[in-house]
Amino acid sequence: MPVHNSEIAAIFDHVADLLEIEAANRFRVRAYRNAAATIRDQGRSVAAMLEAGENLADLPDIGADLAGKIATIVRTGHLPLLDDLAQDIPEAMVDATRIPGIGPKRARALFRALDLRSVDDLKAAAEAGKVAAIEGFGDKIQAKIRAALAGGAITERRIRIDVAEEFAGPLIDWVRQLDGVTRAEIAGSYRRRKETVGDLDILVAGEDGGAIIDRFTGYDGIATVAAQGRTRATVVLRSGLQVDLRVIPEASWGAALHYFTGAKAHNVAGRRRAQARGLKLNEYGLFDGKTRIAGATEEEVYAGIGLPWIDPVLREDRGEIAAAERGDLPYLVTLDDIRGDLHAHTRASDGRNTLAEMAEAAKARGYDYLAITDHSKGQGQAGGLSEDDLAAQIDEIAALNETLDGIRLLASCEVDILKDGSLDFPDGLLARLDLVVASVHSHLDLDETAQTDRIIRAMDNPLVGVIGHPTGRLIGRRQPCRLDFERLVSAAKDRGCALELNANPHRLDLNDMHCRMAAEAGVPISVATDAHSIAGLGNMRHGIDQARRGWLEPADVLNTRGWRDLARMLKRGRDGGIAQG
Repeated sequence: MPVHNSEIAAIFDHVADLLEIEAANRFRVRAYRNAAATIRDQGRSVAAMLEAGENLADLPDIGADLAGKIATIVRTGHLPLLDDLAQDIPEAMVDATRIPGIGPKRARALFRALDLRSVDDLKAAAEAGKVAAIEGFGDKIQAKIRAALAGGAITERRIRIDVAEEFAGPLIDWVRQLDGVTRAEIAGSYRRRKETVGDLDILVAGEDGGAIIDRFTGYDGIATVAAQGRTRATVVLRSGLQVDLRVIPEASWGAALHYFTGAKAHNVAGRRRAQARGLKLNEYGLFDGKTRIAGATEEEVYAGIGLPWIDPVLREDRGEIAAAERGDLPYLVTLDDIRGDLHAHTRASDGRNTLAEMAEAAKARGYDYLAITDHSKGQGQAGGLSEDDLAAQIDEIAALNETLDGIRLLASCEVDILKDGSLDFPDGLLARLDLVVASVHSHLDLDETAQTDRIIRAMDNPLVGVIGHPTGRLIGRRQPCRLDFERLVSAAKDRGCALELNANPHRLDLNDMHCRMAAEAGVPISVATDAHSIAGLGNMRHGIDQARRGWLEPADVLNTRGWRDLARMLKRGRDGGIAQG
């Protein structure tokens, strides 16, 4: 089976991690990071591009050397450079860099000072007080390590939804074509569109379960068959992702889909409703005694317990059953509701495409507008713009808008929030922008009060329209910064400032609960991709999934407005804050 783009990107990211720990040249580290991002952004399989004879060195940030390494990975499944680096650096040392306050330099010093080889070694050292005794660490860092390990920051192994999709898509397409399969769906947290998944649960309708299972275990992406029976198999894919497949009779299809979609608490609440009606609900159907009275579809299962069908994204037992009973389920936002994107980068900072290219790509998606939010000067490592650069870009956008048809570029900037809450550019320059997105990129380890105060001080500036990726998290790599989110939402409401749901699947920041909290307080949410390329604009769907999990309706989302309505809202922002409307 061909190597997936995500596998190649993961290898390059791992190389970059190890090079960082070795204190290698930062430009070399960045080269691997950029290459990984380029590979993830490709809409086509890199392996297929190679097979077609295309020159990968022509891709952005991929020269002849890295193109050769990609070819090696595609051909062999691994990279000798990574093997060499990994011999000298324990995997746990890389894992330790995910702990707040532990960067590559500190991780290297910690592991070498205490001769650590594993996460268990690190935990034992922290519990014994040995970390605090190392010069440059102390009790504070030791406490952070203990808290991170207790919270599963290192040990939890889940796969981001976008990575899971890369393996799940081809697999479910293949399963649906197997002889004897009448239909197949992926259930579980994948169907609920959670930001990460632990495994895949596949349900298959068919009569001859044993034959279907035999055919399924022949999939060439399987590394190990862990269990195999007449109606169920458990396998581990080459990527390490576990897949459970169950063959279900048609009469039980809806009940099984309901049961295996979950979440567990939602299912328990459903069973209790059934019991209150003298019925029994399980994965085989809804029963009155021994008679199955529903089970073929989810709709009839829900109807049997007195409820309308509930969208899988809401099935977390967070009030959806009571809302369904009242007839008050949210009218969830969809991708078709989105009229523009309010966070995107170009070559002027760390993006890969020009203003014109990004504009045409946004137009192709049916958008009315696209905000260009290149970094400010504080993000030098990301090509942050100087004041003169931003002034020139504002003029360039104005000139380009004169030539564009059917799309408008918004002059904007992702302005750094400095440690004291001030902004990276003066107000006189920011006042020329259509929109100011203010984000935290540094000092992520401040305590809760200081971090919250810092962002609120940024919102005190009436020019700030949106707070970008508010918690600063990177899923699986960096924990969210500590914030008093209730106080932050209240401050955003009082100041008329929107909060961003960053749709990049590495971030999905805000999380679903924060989205719901903000919307219930009347704070608008900007669902924005933070695209660094044309392909990155496609991440909007991940943001919409997260928004739907957060119960957001179209009116809750800032960029469901057309340009005229949004322009009026942004003008009100200059006069006293963005308001819903």
